[in-house]
Amino acid sequence: MKAATKRIAMGVMATTLVAGLAGCGGSDAGSGGKEGAHGAKKAAPAAAPKSAVRLIGDGSTAYTGLQPGIAEPQRLARGQRPPQFVVFSWDGAGEDSQKLFSHFRKVAKKYDATMTYFLSGVYLLPEEKRDLYRPPQHSAGRSDIGFNDARGIQDTVRELRGAWQEGNEIGTHFNGHFCGKDGGVGTWSVDEWKSEIAQAKSFVKNWKTNAPSLKALPPLPFDYDKELVGARTPCLEGQKNMMRAAKTLGFRYDTSGVGNQVWPGKKEGLWDLPLQLVPMPGRAFETLSMDYNFLVNQSGTTQGDPGKHDYWGNQMRDGLLQAFDRAYQGNRAPLIIGNHFESWNGGTYMRAVEETVAKVCTQRDVRCVSFRQLADWLDAQDPAVLERLRNLKVGEAPKGGWPAFLTAAPAPVPGKGAAPAKGAAPARAETKG
Repeated sequence: MKAATKRIAMGVMATTLVAGLAGCGGSDAGSGGKEGAHGAKKAAPAAAPKSAVRLIGDGSTAYTGLQPGIAEPQRLARGQRPPQFVVFSWDGAGEDSQKLFSHFRKVAKKYDATMTYFLSGVYLLPEEKRDLYRPPQHSAGRSDIGFNDARGIQDTVRELRGAWQEGNEIGTHFNGHFCGKDGGVGTWSVDEWKSEIAQAKSFVKNWKTNAPSLKALPPLPFDYDKELVGARTPCLEGQKNMMRAAKTLGFRYDTSGVGNQVWPGKKEGLWDLPLQLVPMPGRAFETLSMDYNFLVNQSGTTQGDPGKHDYWGNQMRDGLLQAFDRAYQGNRAPLIIGNHFESWNGGTYMRAVEETVAKVCTQRDVRCVSFRQLADWLDAQDPAVLERLRNLKVGEAPKGGWPAFLTAAPAPVPGKGAAPAKGAAPARAETKG
């Protein structure tokens, strides 16, 4: 992608617990543009037979059978302690000269983890076709993160293809990454979100038409209309109307919110799987579980004092590990972590994430999974059990132990009048552009 591509600064968190920004961004981040779960019972990876391959549309995507390496989720047995889920996710996922997408694919494979890659649709749209993008409340061809070139599209498609074949999820970070009050996503209507989602899908489903020099490349091995079930909005803005639009388009979850390390519920009919407030070692407040939020509370710039890079990376890593430990030893709430493929502050946050993956994904009963896999598991559970889990506070282990806590009542029999879960959402903090 082109070096002139810019990224957008995030909005300031307006909360006493969070001194930082929410979402993604950073306009001085260097080059622009974008260049199975440990402990889970996994199906044996196998390539789909050739007879199962069915090209879709112009051949940019194809149906190739069930995704390899994904196990059927199991309902907890009575009294069984929940596994510790950890979700590592990447905003605006694409491959550029930093080669961080390809690097973290290798990291995930090494530690038997799967992840979620939130693709920005404009990363599959070449600069010369920019006018095909008609963003809500902006002129055609406008994008605050730029577009791509043929090499960038080729490299990104290669990584998306491999990632899906390894069991990872391809979600969406939408397109132009507009934040703030002047036409930002927080001001968009439900219909405008529907348009944005449709365009994000279109750029993935038609990358060969839009970049004809790449027509000979293999297709993405999935039907994106079925693969796309979740998202994170730019700067964590516009969640309410986005969710109202998304629930009519087959989405199953959203991770644009801000919450605590407690068990999730549903909002607007979707699983609400927010970024979480986690410790910031040595500071008197917590910050969001995202690389950029640690950066804002440390240097306030992507090019901070080199002498502090190691300290800042260690601070992020240790904060994430403290968050993991209090969940693992306490309420077992899923830990949600968000990142960007960036070399901010000398790449210290990428090191922190990699060291966190190595530490947590190798522990007993830990499943490092994608958001889609987490949603699958939640859907498979007894709603009454999930409701009971949601009563546990941050870091709170059940009194009397897990067997007693989760055997207070038998699982309801499907179709026998069992009451659905109330879908209580975690505590939230406000954001502003």
